[in-house]
Amino acid sequence: MILLSTISIHAQFNDSTQHYLKFASTGVINKTNENSSYVLKNTLNFNAQKKRLSYNTFLGWVYGEQHKELTNNDLNVNGTIDLNKNIHKLYYWGLLNFDKSYSLNINYRLQAGAGIAYTIIDSPSIKINVSDGILYEKGDLIDATIGKDVYQVPRNSFRLTYRWTIYDRLQIEGIHFYQPSLVAFNDYIIQSTNNVSIKLNKWLNIAASLLYNEVSRTHRNNLLFTYGLTIEKYF
Repeated sequence: MILLSTISIHAQFNDSTQHYLKFASTGVINKTNENSSYVLKNTLNFNAQKKRLSYNTFLGWVYGEQHKELTNNDLNVNGTIDLNKNIHKLYYWGLLNFDKSYSLNINYRLQAGAGIAYTIIDSPSIKINVSDGILYEKGDLIDATIGKDVYQVPRNSFRLTYRWTIYDRLQIEGIHFYQPSLVAFNDYIIQSTNNVSIKLNKWLNIAASLLYNEVSRTHRNNLLFTYGLTIEKYF
């Protein structure tokens, strides 16, 4: 088994730095005489902040094979805008999201929406934030019962994010979404990401990440665990 480590570049927000850039690449390769499998995960994130307006863009791609058969080919691209986030605890957000997923039977899914968010705690060691809003979703997927399903649906979108830093060495963070349909109780989306990192020195961390997705319309879910090294640079 071979572990592909994570490589990241960060920009920490302060009085003179208003941009954040991160690239991460992780994966696990397992090969024996009879079989082989691997999963590769790549993400690119860019964030810029001004006094009243901030925006974030994200690109993520997961590709995997097992016994020479495709298991993952999952793409996610999204952009968010926050208004007054750096001024008030209560602020506004907007979202545009596109994804497709072989593992979740999603040919494509497009979401656009807006809402409000509230920062519960914002300190150097603990940050907790919640948000809620309304999304319009248009998708094309494979339903386990009816087959091809092209649909449009409004959703509520609830998000919880947190970050806990202990002695500037250990950091635990997560972002979790629950998006139920406003017209059908049994139509929902769950996405959960948890990260743990331990700082080895000023620029080097060892990190682990757990990602879970569930889509009720396709009766599919996936679970991805990765770990490796994170390289940080502040500028």
